[in-house]
Amino acid sequence: MYLIVIAWTYVTLMMAVAEATSPNGTVLGAVITFALYGMLPMGILVYILGTPSRKRAIKAREAAEQAAYDAEQAAATATGSAAPDAGGEAPASAEGPTVAAVRKEP
Repeated sequence: MYLIVIAWTYVTLMMAVAEATSPNGTVLGAVITFALYGMLPMGILVYILGTPSRKRAIKAREAAEQAAYDAEQAAATATGSAAPDAGGEAPASAEGPTVAAVRKEP
């Protein structure tokens, strides 16, 4: 992939140099030629062709994070601190009704 990028960059650089040094060419035309014929298409190509490697990197990072999380959970379970009420305190009781019941008028 990088060979294509290097070769096309060389070609567009030579196009830009030819544009800048020609009698009726300008440096602005050379910059626009290099940007629109060189950098823009190569940026799109590198992005598209780099997608599989980015996906592999994301999956590897997620797998490493999952392995670290699993190891943390296994260590917490081994020490016994993963139980919900392992703090030694009584579990909280259910709350009573917060709104008083409406009674009929006598």
